Amino acid sequence: MVVVTNPTIGASDPHSWSASLWREIAPTFNAILRHPFLTGLTDGSLDAGAFAEYVAQDVHYLRDYARALAIVGAKAPTLTDTAMFSRHAAEVFDVELELHSALLPELGLDAAALAGVTASPTTVAYTSYLIATAYGGTFADGLAAVLPCYWIYAEVGAALADRGSTDSRYQRWIDSYGGEEFAATVRQVLDLTDRIGPALTAEDEAVARAHFATTARYEWMFFDAAHHRQVWPV
Repeated sequence: MVVVTNPTIGASDPHSWSASLWREIAPTFNAILRHPFLTGLTDGSLDAGAFAEYVAQDVHYLRDYARALAIVGAKAPTLTDTAMFSRHAAEVFDVELELHSALLPELGLDAAALAGVTASPTTVAYTSYLIATAYGGTFADGLAAVLPCYWIYAEVGAALADRGSTDSRYQRWIDSYGGEEFAATVRQVLDLTDRIGPALTAEDEAVARAHFATTARYEWMFFDAAHHRQVWPV
């Protein structure tokens, strides 16, 4: 099993704040790459039902993620930064429509069926954490909380693109996150991250770093919950 210590996107300066953040979550990222949900995407062993559950939960997640991005953008230090997050929030909707409209028929699902799927405990916990942090915290807190979704998906997409998939449905998902267009979007956010980090006090930096580490763990949990088709226990 390949162990990834350095990201392929951004963090080219080992002394940058983003590089230090990545070192914080490198073990989490490697655990994500080893997860059977992701290894199953490339070798074709992932059960289609688990992937359908992931897509259904992703609908719930992305809609709240877009809201979190909008809140973060409202607190951004410059109008240019606000505009960037506003674009990204809108693009979440476009990506959901494009990717899910292609995947749903192949999974035997439709939009009405997805609407009837309840958000899992992990989905509710993750999205609630994102929105609470973005709304109640500083701009740096919100930025750190939304960053893992950007960065981890780009790195996962790049890693899985090298492996490819034997299943066309899974390959479509890999292609959507492993391409240069998404990588360019992530670089924009990382550039902003490295502008913000050096200006933080030690206390504020530690708080933001903790948010980053927490939502990185939620990324692992999100894949795991879909893999096990997590439901509410009562």
